[in-house]
Amino acid sequence: MKLSVQTASNSLSATVCAGAILLMVTCASAQNLFVSEYPSDTINEYTPGGAQSDFASGVYAPDGLAFNSAGDLFVTVSGTGSANGNIYQFTPSGVKSIFASRLESPTGLAFNSTGDLFVTDQGGNTGPLNRGNIYEFAPDGTRSTFASGLSDPEGLAFNNAGDLFQSDYISGNIYEYTPNGTQSTFASGLTPSGLAFNSAGDLFESDLATGHIYKFTGNGMQSTFASGLSTPIGLAFNSAGDLFEADLGSGNIYEFMPDGTRSTFASGLDSSPFGLAFAPVPEPSFYGLLAAGTSALFVRRRRNN
Repeated sequence: MKLSVQTASNSLSATVCAGAILLMVTCASAQNLFVSEYPSDTINEYTPGGAQSDFASGVYAPDGLAFNSAGDLFVTVSGTGSANGNIYQFTPSGVKSIFASRLESPTGLAFNSTGDLFVTDQGGNTGPLNRGNIYEFAPDGTRSTFASGLSDPEGLAFNNAGDLFQSDYISGNIYEYTPNGTQSTFASGLTPSGLAFNSAGDLFESDLATGHIYKFTGNGMQSTFASGLSTPIGLAFNSAGDLFEADLGSGNIYEFMPDGTRSTFASGLDSSPFGLAFAPVPEPSFYGLLAAGTSALFVRRRRNN
């Protein structure tokens, strides 16, 4: 069978595109989940199929987790001891360094679209309330104060517009900040901890006292997404749109489909799960897409001969 130049060109374009789509779909589902566990002082890594391995150990009282775009994992240490007040940075291979130190009690982490890291610092466990802060760190580690005078800041999450949302456990509020730091109250009357946005822009909040996960639309409309949990805390979405929840009381990690169907992703953990974060999906290179496409072309041509 002979192919004209135009036919071959069209076939190559079509199959390269098909290969690109196939590769991107494959990458989108290949995210590993990272979990901070206290008091075992470990960060565990789970494959999409649930296979567990230790990513890091000896990290005293790990709490919040967040990945930057390069795939480095950042971890807050909020317990007592010599490591208290540190933010650690781990390369994808697990090499650890101190990114920031001399904080009082850092918990939640979130990166904005320009690569700056935002951290909630509860201000220590003694003294007056309203001493909590949100700090902003440039990629080189330069620190500035983004917000102050907070009661008990915990979870952080950015929406697609670049606004920062922060859970405040003692006040029972979720605060929203514009990029310039202007604060408003997004929701109240809660016992909020973890926060996470889905791709549609809905905010999900783990509510410690009620055992619920609440869902908020962009305009603040609240509904109950899940109930009957045992001290829900960390939340994270994978690229497929499933929500994962660290259940502190039961020691389980639950997975929720977009319709709310729940399954147990991991159970029998050695200690209590706190923070959750999914490793970023690497951007497919041109050569990777070309290889996937030309492989499909080779198979197709062999079948047509």
